[in-house]
Amino acid sequence: MHIHILGICGTFMGGLAALAREAGHKVTGCDAGVYPPMSDQLRALGIDLIEGFGADQLALQPDMFVVGNVVSRAHLADGAPKFPLMEAILDAGLPYTSGPQWLAEHVLQGRHVLAVAGTHGKTTTTSMLAWILESAGQQPGFLIGGVPLNFGVSARLGAAQRPAPAATPLGAAPLFVIEADEYDTAFFDKRSKFVHYRPRTAVLNNLEFDHADIFDDLAAIERQFHHLVRTVPPSGRVVVNGLEESLARVLHTGCWSEVTSFGAAVSDFHAVGDPQAFDVVHQGRTVARVEWSLTGVHNQLNALAAMAAAHHVGVAPAQAAAALSSFQNVKRRMELRGTVGGVAVYDDFAHHPTALRTTLDGLRRTLGAGARILAVFEPRSNTMKLGAMKSQLPWALEPADLAFCHTAGLDWDAAQALAPLGVGPGQRAQTAPDIDTLVAQVTQAARPGDHVVCMSNGGFGGIHAKLLQALQK
Repeated sequence: MHIHILGICGTFMGGLAALAREAGHKVTGCDAGVYPPMSDQLRALGIDLIEGFGADQLALQPDMFVVGNVVSRAHLADGAPKFPLMEAILDAGLPYTSGPQWLAEHVLQGRHVLAVAGTHGKTTTTSMLAWILESAGQQPGFLIGGVPLNFGVSARLGAAQRPAPAATPLGAAPLFVIEADEYDTAFFDKRSKFVHYRPRTAVLNNLEFDHADIFDDLAAIERQFHHLVRTVPPSGRVVVNGLEESLARVLHTGCWSEVTSFGAAVSDFHAVGDPQAFDVVHQGRTVARVEWSLTGVHNQLNALAAMAAAHHVGVAPAQAAAALSSFQNVKRRMELRGTVGGVAVYDDFAHHPTALRTTLDGLRRTLGAGARILAVFEPRSNTMKLGAMKSQLPWALEPADLAFCHTAGLDWDAAQALAPLGVGPGQRAQTAPDIDTLVAQVTQAARPGDHVVCMSNGGFGGIHAKLLQALQK
């Protein structure tokens, strides 16, 4: 079929486009600000990209319009629709669907889906799980909201038949690993994306409040996670973080599948040792050892989650641990972008206060107390822009020696929120209304041996390259 994707440059929709092409469909798409790396990746696959959401795209006459959750019925100040194409589709009565729905019907059907859900670590854990299954010869398909360095792509269909079938229900079904997001599906479907995926193996990695733009409170998110649990079959498995009260509440509401826990000392899987080199204990027996390049307790927990999920489809913990020793993480996860004059500049996707804290904690643990960490961040997610978590920022940035905040587009006072750290020139925290000011502040403060971590879930105005350039001068 020919599908036309509205909002094709997001990681999810871009991955979906790649899967559709690989499955033999004709794919076209549009977006506002068609930008690399996704635009390069899509054009390389022979996908025609159109800038903007003009109604004239109806002339493409696709069999189906696949609508990303960036699209809405919003109108601009002058009264014109923000997405004229969507209005035209509705007026003409043409067929449209959401990305998750299309994926469920055309890709996931007939596969054993392993879905990784959670507030934090979804992309990393999904990547680990895909790499473990790949190393075990299972040739899984996957759709990941980032680019795992081991694969170099964010999506692929995988083997049509499972290379090593298991003696379980659907044991010959090919494996598909998917990052399962709790964000809503589309403007016409307000359920979380992950309820469409019907996993046989569901990982509940962690759960705390996020997405203040669509969820009123933690209970509302817990309800969506329970909708996911309701879709797991009796022979399926729910892999759950045993350290999270919120997830205990979700399962207490009802669970009809096997449960495997990880993380706590009493869990089925737990770790003994430092996050960079640890033993894996399964039901009281030491079964594997992980020695790898990743840092932080959060990644140790991510590893346990991936191993427990892989165990459900027949991969032994020792085999999984061996795969993790060659795991290279994901682009934009503490990715070293360059070192100039002894100053290292990293790019990281962290945007929720807990993620800022765990990223900085992991680096601090690796570097020790002596090295200086400069945290550079922008509150860019909808939740952070609303200021719902601004009070947590001083705690989140505590492991850093200096903090620099980009304040463009905020309706709240960042300097006031960061006041406990001390704000202003020569103080522990500084704010900047634009990228150039921010670059100047960081460059002035940096000295040889420093580690500068730029944290954002967007492009951050190309700050990494600008910092490296400024440091060079």
